[in-house]
Amino acid sequence: MKLRHILLAEDNPNDVELTLTAFKAGNLANPVEVVRDGAEALDYIYARGKYAGRGTGNPVVVLLDIKMPKLSGLEVLETIKKDPNLRLIPVVLLTSSREEADLLRGYRSGANAFVVKPVQFEEFSKTVKELAIFWALINTPPPEQ
Repeated sequence: MKLRHILLAEDNPNDVELTLTAFKAGNLANPVEVVRDGAEALDYIYARGKYAGRGTGNPVVVLLDIKMPKLSGLEVLETIKKDPNLRLIPVVLLTSSREEADLLRGYRSGANAFVVKPVQFEEFSKTVKELAIFWALINTPPPEQ
């Protein structure tokens, strides 16, 4: 069985490194694609631009930071959930935002989860590892379209 990939949309290099380290510590075998802004996330999902040759298949889960350049994670979420070919992709907002407006907009736009990034490294690592294990290994994703 081919492992489906995880899309991590995060502009903070330190958070990317911590997330990838947590995945490795959790023995997560799924390939992870990292994009640095919202526009790049949509290019990846739609397999366009520099991702035109990436092949087919949706990510098993999209982990989105909210505050990103070009397009916010919330704008990316809204685009995914409005597209009938993409709306079944699980999307987790992984953010430092504690703003109620972001939380409400995220869920109203179809987020599957809203997770506030812990500040301490150990807690951040544990949280991200548990997210990855749940979405990539425990959860049964929708079939690829």
